[in-house]
Amino acid sequence: MKSLLTTTAVLEAGTGVALLIAPSAAASMLLGSPIDSPAGLIMGRLLGSALCSIAAACWFAGDDALGWTASGLVAALLLYNVAAVALLSYASVGLGMSGVGLRPAVVLHSALAVWCVASLRAASRNAGGGPIRIVVPQKTRRDGS
Repeated sequence: MKSLLTTTAVLEAGTGVALLIAPSAAASMLLGSPIDSPAGLIMGRLLGSALCSIAAACWFAGDDALGWTASGLVAALLLYNVAAVALLSYASVGLGMSGVGLRPAVVLHSALAVWCVASLRAASRNAGGGPIRIVVPQKTRRDGS
């Protein structure tokens, strides 16, 4: 799981920084269309800051790669990667967008989603059943025995 988190951190940090610095150029590379409005530029930079936050969470969760925190983060990354594949595929097929980075981004997010599933399955096997456990505290007697 650590290698998944580290890889995701590096990829998302790079994309996030590109969106923070030059959102229109990043959008043009990905979708084949620049961002023209001030609102679009703000949204692009907001997306860049969100991706940098994902990168930081993945980077720091790498130290807990076998724990529940990392499993929860990987589950969230799975949701993110599936959504990215769906939206980017729609941009390509449904809207006819064709930036140089669009198809590679779909392939990359698809691969990351598969990696997330594999990591969660491995964590589930190693944890003895699943990443979610319900612990019921035992009652103690007040007299100390």
